[in-house]
Formats: sequence, structure tokens, C-alpha cells
Amino acid sequence: MTTCWGTKKVNKETAFIRNGSKLLENLVHICDGKCNSIRRFSSTELEKATNNYDPLKLLTEDSGYKLYKGFLQGRPVSVKKFDDGDQQYEYCFNDIVYSSKMSVHKSFVKLLGCCLETQIPIVVFEYVGEWTLSDCLWGSEEARCRPLIWIPRSKIAMDMANAVAFLHAAFARPIVFRNINPSNILLDDNHEAKLSDFSCSISIPEGESHVRDVEIIGAPGLIAPEYWTTGDFNEKLDVFNFGGFLLMLLSGQKLADYSRPEEEIFLQNHVEKCIEDDRLNEVIDSTIIAEGAWPGKEQQLQAFTALALRCISEKEEDRPTMIDVSKELRKIHRSAISCRQQ
Repeated sequence: MTTCWGTKKVNKETAFIRNGSKLLENLVHICDGKCNSIRRFSSTELEKATNNYDPLKLLTEDSGYKLYKGFLQGRPVSVKKFDDGDQQYEYCFNDIVYSSKMSVHKSFVKLLGCCLETQIPIVVFEYVGEWTLSDCLWGSEEARCRPLIWIPRSKIAMDMANAVAFLHAAFARPIVFRNINPSNILLDDNHEAKLSDFSCSISIPEGESHVRDVEIIGAPGLIAPEYWTTGDFNEKLDVFNFGGFLLMLLSGQKLADYSRPEEEIFLQNHVEKCIEDDRLNEVIDSTIIAEGAWPGKEQQLQAFTALALRCISEKEEDRPTMIDVSKELRKIHRSAISCRQQ
């Protein structure tokens, strides 16, 4: 579908009718009437809430949107403003509809409502906190002032695995998230994590095992080989994506680092080489190393690394399911708590 907006300023009433029709169509198709209620906000209300989208209120941004902190009726909210364009128009409705469907799950950011008066709807979510996981790993000194040590990291991994497993297993048509990365994970003051941004998500059609996509979406290092070569994917794409995410969470490193030797530029290759040379500690974030050792911790880190590498196996049939990933991460997290207490 194309929006054909042209260059003229869009009338609020025209935008509302058009966007409302599109939203209803998507709700019927994806949610089958089973979703949380969506509150309507006016464009004026959201401009006031964010001080006209003040850059100082920016929480995070991606290639197609910006997320701002705002205040509505005396409480903080997150206001998501998409860039103009036909592609972002489609992504916006994906985000609204799937977010509404997932608001029942504690590890997804809860949708509150949206504004349909603008060219591309503006979306309002619950406010989680000031920082993303990306901020805490690689952001400002202020964002990293509370070190993200091993037990909180293992819990973030477990909670995010539970969330993605829910997408794959809780519905008749499994949902592939397609965009698991630290900038999409919001953290509160206690490092409780919530996954956000369903822009690229898609349901596998009834009776089908895969989805075919004409345009490859994602970052190198998070895209499964079969998706690169054929454009076909299923839930195992998320498993591969999740494996790359686990390596970033464990190492505190980004997917590529050109300061490393050529054969270790990509994080996966770096991890595999370090394991081969028996230097796993070079992979693990210095913050985790600095908190000290205790009985069982090294085994937990080894198990975590091995699980991440299984997730990024070349062949999709060699990857675990997200349910199995979730179970293993739960064991690792519980072991970390139990061993630390002892």
C-alpha cells in the first residue's frame, strides 16, 4: 500500500479518517478483535506533552522514529513520532496493532493510545525509564553510572527470551519480531527490561512455515544466513537475532569492531576465536569481570556463551527454539542468584 500524501499539508479530519480506516483494517486482520483498548490523543495534546518534541526530551531513536518523554495528565509517558514516508506509515500501524496485542505481557512496553490526526499517527506508550540497554552498554557516563553486572544481565536475557518465546508460541500464527537489539530494550531504574518496537514484526501466514520478504531488514550480525540468501524466514530468524543480542549483552561490545584483527572484526568471529584459544575472559565485559568471582559464575558465563553460539548456528534446524532458549536462560539466572547468595 502507498499513502500518496504529496506535498500539501494534510487536513486533520482527512488524516483521521484515512488513518482510522487503516488501523481498523489491521486490527481485524492481525488481532481478530482481541486486543487492548486504544485511547485517542489529539496532536495538540501531544505537542504540549513533549514541549513541541523538545530534543532534550528524546529517549531513543532508530532509523525511522524518535521516542520522547512526555507528560499527560500528570504522569510520564513515551511518545513515538515516526518519520514521513510510505514505509514508516506501514511500520507505524504494525507497531500500534502488535503492541496492542502484546500489552498483556509484562516484558513488552504497554501501548496507551495514538493520535490519528497527523500524516503518520503518533503513538503513546507507558513510560519505562530514561535509558535503553544500548545507553547502559555504550552510552554516556551518566547512563553507565550504575554498572550492569552479571545477575541483572542474566535477568534481562531471561526476560527478553520469555517475551520472544511468547510471540512464537502463544498464537495460532507465530509472530516473528525481527528487530531484537539493545536500542529497542527500555530499562527502568532497577534494570527491569521491556522490549519495544514492533515496526518490522510479521505473523507467519496460516498453513505456512515461512514468510518471504522482498526487502531484507536488519543489521549484519543479526540477520540469519537463510534470510540473506533466499528472503525466506520463520521464527528461527529471531533465534539467530537473539544469539547476536546475547553476545552483545555478555561482552558489552557492538556487532563489529574494526580495531580488531580482520578475521575477528565481527563479534561472532571474535567470540569463536577467543573460545578456540581458551581466552573467554577477553569476550566478557570488564564490568562483569570486575565484580569478582564466586563458585559457579564461570560455568554460568560459559553456558551463556555456548547458548548464544548455538542460536547463531548457520543452519536454522541446528538452532534451539526460543522456548528452549528461555528455559536455559532461566536455569542460568537462577543458578547465578543461588550461587551468589551462598
